[in-house]
Amino acid sequence: MAQAQSTEADWVSRFADEVIAEGERRAPGKPIVVASGLSPSGPIHLGNLREVMTPHLVADEIRRRGLECVHILSWDDYDRYRKVPAGIDPSWAEHIGKPLTSVPAPPGSSHANWAEHFKAAMIEALAELGIEYKGISQTAQYTSGAYREQILHAMKHRGDIDAILAQYRTKPKPAAKKQQKPVDEAELEAAEGSGAAAEDDGSGSTGYYPYKPYCTACNKDLTTITAYDDETTELSYVCACGHGETVLLKEFDHGKLVWKVDWPMRWAHEGVIFEPSGVDHSSPGSSFQVGGQIVGPVFGGEQPIGPMYAFVGISGMAKMSSSKGGVPTPGDALKIMEAPLLRWLYARRKPNQSFKIAFDQEIQRLYDEWDKLGAKVADGTVLPADAAAHARAVRTAAGELPVTPRPLPYRTLASVVDITAGHDEQTLRILGDLDPANPVTSLDECRPRLDKAEHWINTQVPADQRTIVRAEPDTELLGSLDDQGRESLRLLLEGLDEHWSLDGLTNLVYGVPKVMAGLEPDAKPTPELKVAQRQFFALLYHLLVGRDTGPRLPTLLLAVGADRVRKLLAA
Repeated sequence: MAQAQSTEADWVSRFADEVIAEGERRAPGKPIVVASGLSPSGPIHLGNLREVMTPHLVADEIRRRGLECVHILSWDDYDRYRKVPAGIDPSWAEHIGKPLTSVPAPPGSSHANWAEHFKAAMIEALAELGIEYKGISQTAQYTSGAYREQILHAMKHRGDIDAILAQYRTKPKPAAKKQQKPVDEAELEAAEGSGAAAEDDGSGSTGYYPYKPYCTACNKDLTTITAYDDETTELSYVCACGHGETVLLKEFDHGKLVWKVDWPMRWAHEGVIFEPSGVDHSSPGSSFQVGGQIVGPVFGGEQPIGPMYAFVGISGMAKMSSSKGGVPTPGDALKIMEAPLLRWLYARRKPNQSFKIAFDQEIQRLYDEWDKLGAKVADGTVLPADAAAHARAVRTAAGELPVTPRPLPYRTLASVVDITAGHDEQTLRILGDLDPANPVTSLDECRPRLDKAEHWINTQVPADQRTIVRAEPDTELLGSLDDQGRESLRLLLEGLDEHWSLDGLTNLVYGVPKVMAGLEPDAKPTPELKVAQRQFFALLYHLLVGRDTGPRLPTLLLAVGADRVRKLLAA
């Protein structure tokens, strides 16, 4: 019964069931093929990661069941270079129209070309995330002649392809509707996807041709086919650069099928059974829908099962597009969060559900939620769907992902490295004091989580929000305190040694206002008591760091150290 409930609640299992059944129908006994496609036209961002993570999770579930499954990752590096991303030297515009693998890498890069530069960071991130795949370079495929027969076949059947595309070209546009809300420019930009969805479909003034040559003189696709002979495969083209030539297409490997024909060709060629697509490829008349009409009649294949996946956002940022500068990548996320946590964010949401990834203070709450989930898994109180998402996050069919041996709360680690500015000796002292009965004896016990928290503090927290402990006491504030204020500080200092641990100091700082109110230290708080506690906390923050707020006080006190606390709070 529990297994049935898990399958019912878990989107990955449902898709795996569907894909396995479809694989048996289409190609019984053969490995199941799932696919992703990424265009390295710029930084490959966290929205693009969903293109890979969705089929990865399904493929991994299939492998867990003991079946062979191949996850193809097509690098669309033979796409045209469309525009210069923000932050890149504008002179790179001279390369617009060339294949991405023929564009020089950005300034300062050690990589051979533009595509390799942006692929490298993603390849590194995918390895850290435990994603197994078979990478295919479309440049290598096209220039080696791997698709030559498919290209000749598409050219021979160009009339059939044109007729299918014409059904969508001639559809009347719907009547304009009243705008309900302002247009989100970032969302429109994101809808362009990798760039492939925006390519032309092969139509032109000289007739319809589903193939686009790259000019052998300027290496750009600013070409127009002027004639083609099906029998001899003789193809003539002219280029905007002034070059023109006639080639034999059966020998010519310097061009590619237009996107709306290329994609269904690959479905048939590779036998793809499952491939998700973003909203830019899934709307009416777009690549996925049109490809489904082309793949059978022209290439003799079938369209994959293809769920649409929704946007992935960033806390406090607009929706993402790879053509925008400064868009966070999986590599950026992995610098501040462990791989299982990032996997979990994608595993727990159905593909059609949008979600956000936190780069701001929200990451602390996210980690708290993740740790609570781990505790529920450990004690057996977790719900089936949550258990499935957790299992997919922490391990793959190939094995467990690396974890932090002693996963202290992220917010605690962040507070400590904030206060110590990453000083290892001080950090170890504080972490050792958190639980004196079971002290941390090496920072390696807390890695990689400690390193992720330190990177977050150093790169994501503004300077004016960093914690700087006072060097000298605030004598003016201390001198202005009334008898009650001085007594509360005396009680705190008097209890430091006895309560010197995270739990002990928590009880102490919450207990002092209770004692001041004539109550027992473990008394339940009243509304009046909560006000008194807030006032006491604000006083401590002002005396220790000169602000109204800061890291959790027990962590702050441990970090400052008992001797320095006494120096700063002695009234």
